[in-house]
Amino acid sequence: MSKTVFYASVGPVLTAYDLDIDNAALTKRGAITLPANVQYLWPHPSRRYAYVVSSTGGPGIAGDKHFASALVVDPASGDMRLHGEPALLPSRPIHTTVDASGAFLLTAFNVPSNVTVHRLNTDGTIGPLRPQAETLDTGIFAHQVRMMPSNRAAALVTRGNNAEDGKAEDPGAIKTFSFDNGVLRNLASIAPGNGLGFGPRHLDFHPTEPWAFVSIERQNKLYMYKLDERTGLAREPSFIKETLADPRGPTEQGAGAIHVHPNGKFVYLTNRSFPASPSGGRKMSAGGENSVAVFAIDEKTGEPTHIQSIDGLGVQLRTFSIDPDGRILIAASILPVARPDGTTVSAGLTVFRMGGDGKLAFVRKYDVDVGNFQQFWSGMVTLP
Repeated sequence: MSKTVFYASVGPVLTAYDLDIDNAALTKRGAITLPANVQYLWPHPSRRYAYVVSSTGGPGIAGDKHFASALVVDPASGDMRLHGEPALLPSRPIHTTVDASGAFLLTAFNVPSNVTVHRLNTDGTIGPLRPQAETLDTGIFAHQVRMMPSNRAAALVTRGNNAEDGKAEDPGAIKTFSFDNGVLRNLASIAPGNGLGFGPRHLDFHPTEPWAFVSIERQNKLYMYKLDERTGLAREPSFIKETLADPRGPTEQGAGAIHVHPNGKFVYLTNRSFPASPSGGRKMSAGGENSVAVFAIDEKTGEPTHIQSIDGLGVQLRTFSIDPDGRILIAASILPVARPDGTTVSAGLTVFRMGGDGKLAFVRKYDVDVGNFQQFWSGMVTLP
């Protein structure tokens, strides 16, 4: 049986945890320091390597140094070490992925919205930037890049921005591209209502059916799209669902990461409240929902139906992951937040057991001291 290791980053430090699935427990084992603050990690299909994008920037901060780094993964322990020289990136990266052949690394950037492709060498190191044949339509504020299940197309999820301080709303869209030997070509812009009132953040694919589930950050919605060979995704969603238990709540909210259960029967996403006024270098909690929402997926139509919302016991659940057997879900909150009553909600790792009915049961929370950094990424990697 292959071993699965859990990883979480605080600033530039990426820590590995042994994962005891039977007891839903984590044990810290070691760490590696990247050239800058970790933004995202994606494993190579061989699982012998992993790729991390990092930056001196962060939310609202452009930064001045940005990198993509290759890591070698120890097949026995899961420990990682730097592999070759990091590639320099043009701006702060927000997400990265590897195509199914393991030959190309795709990276998304939010400001300015952009996507790049690097060739990967046969030894797993990062090769040269792949020139593109045409100017790509990369939208506004890209937040994720994913290869389509066919590996012949890619999707760039671009969130747009809410109207603010007299500035009009920036429309969101899912930009799709054909993909051939590392070359992207414009395919379609999936943007209901021309992208106004549509702020997608992340998407995930069903493991066996031609369905994509999209977390709509700015409107706190879950969209389900059918895949389409011509455009990547259908022009309009098949289903739209609320993600919040109380959509009428006064607190500013945003939907977060999304993952389909390995068995394809359920889909999970996070709801995140946005902290309010500054307090002691951190921010006051504005209340609202910081939860994991669970939806059952109709096996014939793909329609998601909300069956549970469970408190994540942290503020800003930016990332979460599910083990390959669908038994454990771990959600990571990025920073400690002071409540108006003087208490503090710590940053941490919240562990849930997953039932056969898809519902989550809280097991434990591990508090994490993030200092002046943020616990910005977490995820699981199954070893070869």
